[in-house]
Amino acid sequence: MRMRNKPGAFARRAGAALAALCLALGPAVAARADDGDDKGAAPTEAGTSFRTATALDVGQRGTAHASTGDYLYWVYPGDAGRSATVRADVKLPAASARHGAQTWQVDVYDGLRRRQACRYGAQTRTVAAETTTVRLSCTLRTVRAWAEPWANDPLPGAYYVRLTVLDAPAQDMGLPVDAAVEVSTVDKGGAEAVGGKLAKPLLPAAAPQGPEPEDGWSSGRWNDRWWWTGGGAVLGALCGIGGYVLTRGRGRPRGLPPQV
Repeated sequence: MRMRNKPGAFARRAGAALAALCLALGPAVAARADDGDDKGAAPTEAGTSFRTATALDVGQRGTAHASTGDYLYWVYPGDAGRSATVRADVKLPAASARHGAQTWQVDVYDGLRRRQACRYGAQTRTVAAETTTVRLSCTLRTVRAWAEPWANDPLPGAYYVRLTVLDAPAQDMGLPVDAAVEVSTVDKGGAEAVGGKLAKPLLPAAAPQGPEPEDGWSSGRWNDRWWWTGGGAVLGALCGIGGYVLTRGRGRPRGLPPQV
């Protein structure tokens, strides 16, 4: 007598298959390293040019004591598939020591020193003479793993942050200020993936040991599109097998003559 599979047995096998799939996909969707891990001491000074920019890790808060009119530079690693937000705070001298309003601005340049546009944020701000703090922000476009040579798309590599005053009374130039800059990034996932990659990230040639993400450069790695596609294919196959098992007949009905 031929043994027939029961729906309960299929359900157990399907459950085991789904559990195995979850275990296989687990590492791909696991959370990244805890942001609270030790990232080293935050920098307490800033560079004065692209060549002398101070390296800043994502999530670190870099500070600097400078003078009004100085150009302050930091550099951080921008990886593919991530959108960065740069925040800058400037503490100005007391209102009694100043002579008028000031205008401050934060700019971001990529590894080719191309100025990157802000999607949103207060990149430039003018404050009155009685205001003692300035807060700026700039949210950039998502870094692409590859782009056409003529495009101005952000690419993986070093990104420079420049903070300076655009306009201030001549008497206020040289007054001491305290600046702080912090960069945070958000992973945009496979929605921003492109069909290509750079051979190497855009890093300054004079500094081969330039800024680098903690988990290395991800340009060209598999993104979550692969996992969604593979997982969908497996689940589709399981659903097809399940539908066949549940809808197939029980074979030849009993009691029929052999000729039928």
